[in-house]
Amino acid sequence: MKTYFVLFVYLLIISACSWKQDKKTASLYLLNGNGDSSNNHVDSKKEKRLKAAIESFADTTFKNGSLNGSILVAKDGKVLYEQYDGFSDYRLQKDTIKSTTPFHLASVSKTITGTAILKLVQDGKINLDKSVADYLPGFPKPAITIKLLLNHRSGLPNYVHYMERLGWDKNKKITNQDVLDFLIARHNEIDIATADRGFSYSNTNYALLALVIEKASGLSYSNYLKQTFFDPLGMNNTYVYTQADSAVSMPSYFFNGKKYPFDFLDLVYGDKNIYSTVHDLLKFETALYAGTIINADLMTAAYSPYSFEKPGTHNYGLGWRMLLLKNGKKIIYHNGWWHGNRTAFYRLLDEKVTIIAFCNNDSKRIYSVKKLADLFGNYLQTNDKEDDLEKNIVLVPKVKTKNTRVAKHNAKRKISHPIASKN
Repeated sequence: MKTYFVLFVYLLIISACSWKQDKKTASLYLLNGNGDSSNNHVDSKKEKRLKAAIESFADTTFKNGSLNGSILVAKDGKVLYEQYDGFSDYRLQKDTIKSTTPFHLASVSKTITGTAILKLVQDGKINLDKSVADYLPGFPKPAITIKLLLNHRSGLPNYVHYMERLGWDKNKKITNQDVLDFLIARHNEIDIATADRGFSYSNTNYALLALVIEKASGLSYSNYLKQTFFDPLGMNNTYVYTQADSAVSMPSYFFNGKKYPFDFLDLVYGDKNIYSTVHDLLKFETALYAGTIINADLMTAAYSPYSFEKPGTHNYGLGWRMLLLKNGKKIIYHNGWWHGNRTAFYRLLDEKVTIIAFCNNDSKRIYSVKKLADLFGNYLQTNDKEDDLEKNIVLVPKVKTKNTRVAKHNAKRKISHPIASKN
């Protein structure tokens, strides 16, 4: 009888532990709209190790509530881990960040702008080797082609700098058409380098590409992206910012909590100004992998490096940055920064791994998510000291949360997925 009693107690304990885990798992399915219990299966040992390693990294990197944003890691389109911490209103600590909270993508917007150009190439409406002047009448540099805008070899400097330097009235917000008109009218005063002589990252290139998209498609930039990508792919929380969105779009903040004001550069799109979520960006990437929006030849061109004037790991394709590692491995990615919005979008094509992280509190720690690449393959650890990517990561001081309530709130919002979420 005693033996049976011990066995009963043992089974009761096991059952309680199992119920606790099942309760946690069930909450994950409810969060992601997946109530199908048939998908409730136990993780493989490898998936468990990966999730534990990712969670450990997140806990170590974003201590004390310093993440005010979103993180997602997926493999083969299946979400392994996601985390949402903090508040849309970082200063007043209200409006909890959720999986549906859109963040300003900053320069990660360029990946979508570049893909839109390639879609128009695929549809026969744009030729990469034609002059920009063929699409934008009056453009003053006929040697600059569409491809040279895409891979940042145009020689055009950044409008953010030269328009202000040459006297633009900062009380008047700049539009994309203003960028073009100013370039046409004042090109002799702008230090424009010889086309295709070297790589020079410039927001001007992608502001102009947005106008090319409008000219070639006959639609506004926003409507073209919505009709071509956002609606068909179910990117329901993604949009292009306009001034009408200023009351509803998530603001951004300095790391000390001070709010970034809007300024005269905030209406230009193509180089920035797409708002999206980690899940919507995963949908976009999954479509790229599947070849449903861009054919394989064009994607190969997009992921190819074009600048070799200086030796090194870093290079740029058609809308994508890349790391060409010495062991032959390649990371396709783009980072972004605009005001207090910092974004990171890393893709490991060999393993079909996606790493996405956003914040709106100006934390440079967000870029360190690239270190997660080594969980899936031999990536950053292969670099020598000169090319080590980690040397460019500036870790900001730890943030003390305003009260323990915030820290406890954030601690509850880490999510580790046993299976793919429903996208």
